[in-house]
Order: sequence, then C-alpha cells, then structure tokens
Amino acid sequence: MTKLAAPIARQEPREVIFGAVEGENRGSNPMKNVVKRNDPWFWLRDDDRKSEEILGHLRSENAFTEQEVAHLRPLMDKLYDEHISHLKETDDQAPYRSGDWFYYTRTVKGLSYKFHCRKPAGAGLHVPAEDASEQVLLDENKVAEGKPQCVVQGVRPCPDHKLLGYSVDFKGDETYAVRFLNLASDEYLPDQLDGVTGAVVWGTTSDWVFYRTQDEAKRSYKLWRHKMGQNQEEDVCLFTEADELFDVHHGKTKSGRFLVLESASTETTEAYVIDLEGGNDGQAVLIQAREFELRYDIEHLGESFLIWTNKDKAVNRRLMRVSVADVMAGKGGQESWVEVMPYDSTREIANVEVFKDFVAIEGRQDGLTQLWLMNGDLDGALTRVKFEEELYEVSFGVNKVMDTPFLRLEYSSLTTPVTHYDYDMRSESPDRFHLVKRVEVLEFDPASYVCSRLFAKAPDGTQIPMSVVHHKTVDPKKPNPCFLYGYGSYGICIDPGFNRTLLPYLDRGVVYCIAHIRGGGEMGRWWYEEQGKYLMKRNTFSDFIACADHLVDSGMTTPSQLAIEGRSAGGLLMGNVLNMRPDLFQIAVAGVPFVDLMTTMCDPSIPLTTGEWEEWGNPNEWKYHDYMLSYSPLDNVRPQAYPNVLITAGLHDPRVAYWEPTKWATKLRLNNTSEKTQVLLKMDLEVGHFSASDRYRYLKEKAFEQAIVLDKIGLATVSKL
Repeated sequence: MTKLAAPIARQEPREVIFGAVEGENRGSNPMKNVVKRNDPWFWLRDDDRKSEEILGHLRSENAFTEQEVAHLRPLMDKLYDEHISHLKETDDQAPYRSGDWFYYTRTVKGLSYKFHCRKPAGAGLHVPAEDASEQVLLDENKVAEGKPQCVVQGVRPCPDHKLLGYSVDFKGDETYAVRFLNLASDEYLPDQLDGVTGAVVWGTTSDWVFYRTQDEAKRSYKLWRHKMGQNQEEDVCLFTEADELFDVHHGKTKSGRFLVLESASTETTEAYVIDLEGGNDGQAVLIQAREFELRYDIEHLGESFLIWTNKDKAVNRRLMRVSVADVMAGKGGQESWVEVMPYDSTREIANVEVFKDFVAIEGRQDGLTQLWLMNGDLDGALTRVKFEEELYEVSFGVNKVMDTPFLRLEYSSLTTPVTHYDYDMRSESPDRFHLVKRVEVLEFDPASYVCSRLFAKAPDGTQIPMSVVHHKTVDPKKPNPCFLYGYGSYGICIDPGFNRTLLPYLDRGVVYCIAHIRGGGEMGRWWYEEQGKYLMKRNTFSDFIACADHLVDSGMTTPSQLAIEGRSAGGLLMGNVLNMRPDLFQIAVAGVPFVDLMTTMCDPSIPLTTGEWEEWGNPNEWKYHDYMLSYSPLDNVRPQAYPNVLITAGLHDPRVAYWEPTKWATKLRLNNTSEKTQVLLKMDLEVGHFSASDRYRYLKEKAFEQAIVLDKIGLATVSKL
C-alpha cells in the first residue's frame, strides 16, 4: 500500500478586507482607509459544511493521521483500558433536594449516557432514605438512539414537579430542541420548541416557559414566552437585543418570584426583572440601564435584590443591595444601590447563594477559589470556609432549598476526587462538613501523589503561579517528562481540581503542571481585565513561556521531555508559543484551536465574532489591528523548526470553525523546517466544540491523544510506576 503524504490544501488567492465595508457591521470606529490581506485558504470555509472537496480534504487529514499513529493502537487500547479501570461505570451522582424530591443522575456499565432520576425526600436530610423508590425521569440513552452525537442539558422539572423539560442537540452546534415529558404517564407532550439556545426556564406554574433563540451568527438575542399547549408560532417575543455586541441570558431567582432578563457584553450589563407573582405576562422592569464597563448580577432576598458589581472601579466586585420596592417603581438604578460591606480589593465576588437565614459568597482570594458566609440580615461578619489542603477547588453545588442551614458545596484537589458536602452554616455546629458523596475513583490511592505550587518570573517581573502534581516516587529535582497545560483567556480559571483522566500520565512518571497565566482570572479579575486582554494580551503568551522556562531551568524537565496543551482560546496560546519558542517544546496538543484571529475577528458573519471584539479588540480599527496581527497564530507561522503538533477539532463547532485548524495544519507543514517532527490533524466529522458526548467514545479520544504524547516524550513503552 502506498504511504500517504501529509495533506496540503491548495491555495487560491482571496482578498480579506480590514476596516469599513458597506453594509456590514465592522464596529464603531472602522478604518476608512482599509487594509487588505491575502488568505489563500479562505476557500476552506463552508458554512453549510457540505462541500465535497472540503470534506474530502478533511477525510484525507484523518487518513494521514491514522496512518501515522497506527503503530500506537496497542498503546491506545491499553490507555483506554486504564481509563475504564478507574471509572466506576455503574454509579449514582450526588442527589440534591428540590421540593419534596431528591434529584440525581446515574450511569450504568456499558451505556454511554446518563439516567435522570428522583426519589421521594421523605425524612431524608442530606440524601433520600435507602428504601426510597426510584423514578427514572429521562433515559438519555433512548434519546441518543441512532445518533452519533447527543448533548442533553437543562433537564428541569416544572414548579409542581409534574412535568419535565429538557434541551437536546444532535449535532454539537449548540442549537437545541426542547421536549417536555409528563412524569406521571412518561409520555411526551405535543409541545416542542426548536432553534433554542440552551435551557428553558419555567414560570411559577407548569403553564409557561421562557426560552431564547439565536440570530444567524448564533448570538442569543431574543427572549420568548411559550404557553404550554400552544404552537411555537404563537409564542410571544418579550425582548430583542439589536446590539450585536450583546447576548441575552435569562434565569429565575431562587425565590421563584422573579424572572431575570440580562443583556450583556463582555464589558457591560443591562438587567430587567419580571415579577412572576403578578402573572407570567408581567412587564420587564429595568434595574440599571447599560453603561459601558458597568457590570452587575442580581439575586432576590426578601425585600431586597442583592447586587454584586464592579461599580466605582471595584474590579473584583462589591456586594450591594437595593429594595424590591424601588426596583418595581422604576427607581432601582445604581444611585439607589447601598453597599452591604466594604469593598475588599483582594477578594473577588463571583457568585452569591441566598438562604432564609444565610448568604453564601463564592469567589477567589490568594489564587484559589473560596467560599464565605454571612447571616441573612446582612449585618454580620463575613466568615471564610476553611479547607485543609494547600491547593484545591471549591464551588457551590446545587442549592434549591431556601429554608435550610446547609450549603451544598463541591470540593476537589489535584489528589482528592470530587466530593459533595452539605456544610452547616450555623456557627455553633461542631461538625460542619456532612459528606454527601465522594466520587469513587477505582484503583486510585491519593497517598501515591503529591502536589505543590511553584512560581515563575514573567519578563515584566510578575510572579506567575503554577500548580503541580506528580507521583510520589518522582524526584522533581531531576529531569522528568512534563506536561504543561494553559488557557489564559476570558478570565476563565483553570483551578487545581481533580481530573481522573490524568492518571495514565502521572502513573508513568509525568509531572503535570497548570500555568495560571494572565488572561485567566486565577489571581482575581484584574489578572484578566488589566493584565491579559486587549492591548495586554501578549502577557498571556510570555507568561506561559516563562512557566516552561522555569520548569527547564529548575531541572524539573528538558525541552525534549516537555509536552504542552491548550484548547479553544488555549489553542491561541499554543499557536503563539509555538511561533515564539518552538525550541522549548517536544509536542503541543491544540484542541479546537482558535488560531485564525485576524480573518475571523474582522468578519461579523462568523458566529461569536462581534461579541469577541470586547475580548481581543477589533482588527477593523487602527487601535487594535497591528497589535492583534502581531499575535495572530496563523499569520505569524514562519519557516523554522516546529515541534510535533497534534490538532483536534470538530466539523460542527460553532465556536471555533473547523477551517481554522485546517488552514493552520497546512501552513505549519509548509513552514516546518524540521524533518524529525510532524503535524497531525484529527477532524471529527460528527461533533462540535466539546468533543464526543458518548462517555466511552470520549475516553477513547483521550487515549488517542495521550498515546501520541507519551510516544513523543519517550514513554510509549514505559510501564506504570
């Protein structure tokens, strides 16, 4: 059989215009004297994803990749078996209380998808009674029958718990259909909502639901009200967002009284509330009109709305309140907001959970996630929930009950599997942590692994934290195979929580590191807003390189043993560090990589583009054009010796279109001067941004990636420690 050559996409000149284009939204201040650039692979874009020439090219990429990794199939099978050995295939997830029921999901060995179930609460405090009878509400396996991809989300009972709504996406393009079940008869209702963004929100009864739809660029921009029993064509549009920088979101306050409608860009929030107790057709009341760079979130507690906001330059957000009466009278703007407690610039407030007698705050301090408590009168001291481990990740769990002293929280660390606790918020309680469930990881001993925090010095002197975990038998003072992960965008944090899929690396002596680089929010919101976006974005890439240099300079690893990974915007990171320091790495894994920054960000017809102008900047404006061009990965590929690169992507991805990684693979091959390394592209023709929905198929994909990485860093034949 003739050996396949690495695919090279043909070139066809195509002029891409930056600046003002008649009839297009190119931003508020586009260049009048436009800039033109050639994109010879623009032809790879097919919005319908039906071009036989393009699909043929993608199949050739997959065939070439399969050929090049065929010798690793036994290792992939072995790694897959290891993943399965750690997975408790038949298992229940932690139940949470809602009304008179405990809801939970469970899995069954051999089945790819979850069952959604409930049991009567009875006298159960933290979990249902052992003899409580189970009711299966939804079997995702049945929903997924005959479908290569099935993403189910927003599985929500109505307020009286007699109906169930859920959203399903069979392509991975994040456009959903909503179906409804009668839980008494287990029969589907005739109602079906198509073209929906995410989940529905029930009104105060089972008669009404609220949902959102998208425009052609997949921007969530309309909020609708649907009366059960009517056709979707009869639904009422409650709100339309015309500004393409803004997306519409909606939810219900924990009290159930208010529907919250939020229109938000990256920089600005405008929120409305609808009093559902006044009828599901109530009018939306504005809280605070949009004001550039003012952001806020709200929750209802008694006679007040709690508001956490960046008002008055509080980058890490302050907690405030405004009376319900003022809001409903149209007087709920920021001039009426009253501070609940003094602003602390070292403490970020990310989320607030309300209870009858307590308020819980989720946020960050000292580079870690944290939880704080205060009494429901909002007049007491703020108390931090303390944990014993040095590095960990903690967040709110599902808290549906108002009148309870228990806060459901979810905790893990690099060596502690995900654990669900009910935390007693009453200060007099001596034993405050009530274990609900710790996810069981088979053939895993946490005592076999150690974790620590390191710091690398960035070029500007900033100390960049890293979280590190490795097997206890590994000496970190000697060169070891090392895996460095990074993201660094949108203020998203990559926290030191548990990840079962890392065990095949750790058990072969790999040191796993997370680089908490600027652009993420690990050190607080300023780490992102002031240090890692717009015209400060290059800090993200130099920070990651500084972390890699530190690992090498400290003797922990060598470039020939160093693997790196980033996904999505983390792929932008991978593209840049490969262009800047290709000598520093042995292999890079780039998942659904955002690498065609310039061409994508100038074109408002591409999904998500306009909203992203408040993240990277708008290349149609002089202010940002040259700076963005300096770090657009595809535009900065040049002749040099690149390390090995594994690219994975999905044809139906609405966030990072398939043509970006496809272009990048060809350009890397054309410019790579090394004969010892290769560029591989694996394009899944059935999925979107978030990979396979089938849990077994997902593990096969992890085994595929890990086998290639282990091979390149010299561990393909190494046994487990």
